[in-house]
Amino acid sequence: MAMEITQFLLAAQSADARIRTEAEANLRQFQEQNVPSFLLSLSVELANNEKPTESRTLAGIVLKNSLDAKDAVTKEHLARQWMAVDISIISQIKDLLLRTLGSPVSEARHTSAQVIAKIASIDIPRKQWTGLIGSLLNNMTQRDSPAGLKQSTLETLGYVCEEISHQDLGQDEVNNVLTAVVQGMNLAENSPDVRLAATRALYNALEFAQTNFENEMERNYIMKMVCETALSKEVDIRQAAFECLASIASRYYEVLEPYMQALFELTSNAVKGDEEAVALQAIEFWSSICDEEIELQEFESGESGDSVPHSRFIEKALTSLVPMLLETLLKQEENLDQDDNIWNIAMAGGTCLELVARTVGDAILPLVMPFVEANIVKPDWHCREAATFAFGSIIEGPTIEQLSGLVHAGLDFLLRLMKDENNHVKDTTAWTLSRIFEFLHHPARGFSVISPDNLPRVVEVLLEGTKDAPNVAEKVCCAIYHLCQGYEEAGTSSSLFTPYVPAIIECLLSTASRPDGDDSRLRSTAYESVNAVVRCSNIVETSQIIVQLLPVIMNKLSQTLELQIVSSDDKEKQGDLQASFCGVLQVIIQKLSSVEETKRFILEAADQIMLLFLRVFACRSSTVHEEAMLAIGALAYATGSHFEKYLPELYKYLEMGLQNFEEYQVCAITVGVVGDICRALDDKALQYCDGIMNHLMKDLSSEALHRSVKPPIFSVFGDIALAIGEHFEKYTPYAVQMMQGAAELCARMDSSANDDELLEYGNQLKCSIFEAYSGILQGFKNSKPHVMLPYAQHILQFVELVLRETNRDDSVTNAAVAALGDVADVLGPNIKPLFGDLAFIDAFLQECLQSDDEQLRTTAAWTLERIRRIMES
Repeated sequence: MAMEITQFLLAAQSADARIRTEAEANLRQFQEQNVPSFLLSLSVELANNEKPTESRTLAGIVLKNSLDAKDAVTKEHLARQWMAVDISIISQIKDLLLRTLGSPVSEARHTSAQVIAKIASIDIPRKQWTGLIGSLLNNMTQRDSPAGLKQSTLETLGYVCEEISHQDLGQDEVNNVLTAVVQGMNLAENSPDVRLAATRALYNALEFAQTNFENEMERNYIMKMVCETALSKEVDIRQAAFECLASIASRYYEVLEPYMQALFELTSNAVKGDEEAVALQAIEFWSSICDEEIELQEFESGESGDSVPHSRFIEKALTSLVPMLLETLLKQEENLDQDDNIWNIAMAGGTCLELVARTVGDAILPLVMPFVEANIVKPDWHCREAATFAFGSIIEGPTIEQLSGLVHAGLDFLLRLMKDENNHVKDTTAWTLSRIFEFLHHPARGFSVISPDNLPRVVEVLLEGTKDAPNVAEKVCCAIYHLCQGYEEAGTSSSLFTPYVPAIIECLLSTASRPDGDDSRLRSTAYESVNAVVRCSNIVETSQIIVQLLPVIMNKLSQTLELQIVSSDDKEKQGDLQASFCGVLQVIIQKLSSVEETKRFILEAADQIMLLFLRVFACRSSTVHEEAMLAIGALAYATGSHFEKYLPELYKYLEMGLQNFEEYQVCAITVGVVGDICRALDDKALQYCDGIMNHLMKDLSSEALHRSVKPPIFSVFGDIALAIGEHFEKYTPYAVQMMQGAAELCARMDSSANDDELLEYGNQLKCSIFEAYSGILQGFKNSKPHVMLPYAQHILQFVELVLRETNRDDSVTNAAVAALGDVADVLGPNIKPLFGDLAFIDAFLQECLQSDDEQLRTTAAWTLERIRRIMES
């Protein structure tokens, strides 16, 4: 097979599609017939210096892809497949890969380094391949090791550190890795390729270096080597060194004090005079410092006790740092396409300036405003654009008192700049206006830079700006969005805005219809702004305008169903349009159904609206599926029990959504809509519940479904139980079993773990379990409360377990206290013996009564009253 696999790998890269397809099929067949032999053959190919570079490189890539995947389920399957391979074959594969690190062919070395790291990601956490780190270090310490072997070994160490957790290596191993890596950075002993690989490896190894950074001598040595490497003559090595410094700023902020003077000089020189790639990383260092100090300030404003010392580096460096960042704003690139995704030194400097403003607040104003005032009137567009960028960057951070005067004084000038001859200046001015409206226009909170005097001029300039180039018009739409957003729940202040609503909606619809609407996300932003206008307007004053908008959007959605689709681009454009129109319809439905006077317009149009949504579903695009589903949820809420007549046609699409594991967001939204429909229909949903519960159970049992969908499913159990009452009894044993399993998972989670995503998931899971119990209990309250008696003890144990956690989210506390009250309310004196020693729960509820959260106080008072009623019975 050795000769054949070479031919297959070469043929798989052929320009001839027929040859390529046949070769891919042959490789697939080989893999399916004998996985171990296939993996070994690929390793032999990769290691063989006599083979063509092309076949060796592809062999390595196929081998890597046979060990790892982005999708979590596939990744787990591949890991299990690897672990099932015979140990003798695994040993051969590993020996071949380690040998390939010394190959004279750099492509083979590089690919082998990646494959070794993928195997390490499976084996090392399971305490397999314990000799890997030793083998790699041996390559570094052997006398006369070739530079190529050192380079690929360091690259491998870097990849391995990237793939595994810091808990997977012992401290001795970490020390040895860091020693090898830092020695590899040594200028006197190593080639540029080796030093670059070492510096990149250090970047990945920094996560492991906690203990080493706590040791002053070791820390000094690492910092000395990184700083020296940041002065290398090779650009890519300097860039990699500054990447290390930015990472060190994030990970080891608390020990940086002794090095800050040197680091300021180093970064300052890089920003002012080095290549852009290096300068960007030097700015990133200061952005990382800002991130840390913003987090520390938020931490300090909380009630926590001990914390990382706040060294106030930004405050201390402010008078030198801000001028350096302002200089970068003047380094815009000529004739650059206005693309928000382009990252250059001016963008990085502006972003860092934003973070500095959030870090130091008012102290930044005297340093930035002279720059703004001096440059905003200069004939050179670079100066005008930089001044506007600087002003926009400091809008968030300083106090309203300090900013409002400056903004009031500068607003008219900014509005005039929207007529500037230069596209860049207008683009940045529109962005600045958007930020001003976002942060300084909140009538509901009692402050706004918008007044009855300047509002007409503001609206006039914005409406005119929507006709500008797409990049400018898109920023103007964002500014309109934030202007509208400010009037949400603003009471009488929103009446000021009402006269402008018709013209703004008409203008946004016209903007969205521009032939160049695809550029700069203009079309979708325009429709998002329409949504904001509808959502935030005063319904009493604008109801007629919104009622007139309804058929306009319905007609536009209908037209998308008639589009000629001949290419994938056509299909994508149709999907984008339908998603936008469904989004607007959702907001209109919610707005008009929010008051009884206008709800009738939705009820009258509901049949036509639903027919449109069903036709949209037939187009089968996942984004549209999401938006249409969300709109259907709003329609169910608006129409209530009348929604029943749509279920026979809609049900198949609900099933499709609940089975869509691949596009899990669609599944999650469908789960939510099922809850909306059940709440709307009550027991009229009963005939569909067998099918729905069956799908929800399968979803919970599936390893293929993304975990984020599972908490909403538990919440929906509560919705279904409330809707169908005593009829939920037949589902109860299965539902509660799932909930108990999830509760056990929560109990095993480490709430002190430093994993924000896992903590967030744990909080969502706990909330949803409590919501499910509350819904099921209340569903049985008036007919069969005894059904839940066998589960009462488990519920109370779970409540107590969660309430004893110190790292608990407020939403979890609320849900747990509510579930506790529901147990007492529904099951009554039957569970008196289960409360046993009430001291902990009583003390906890008394504590909740002192909370700042009004909802929690109310829930705790109700729960306490229910429990006391039981205990006194």
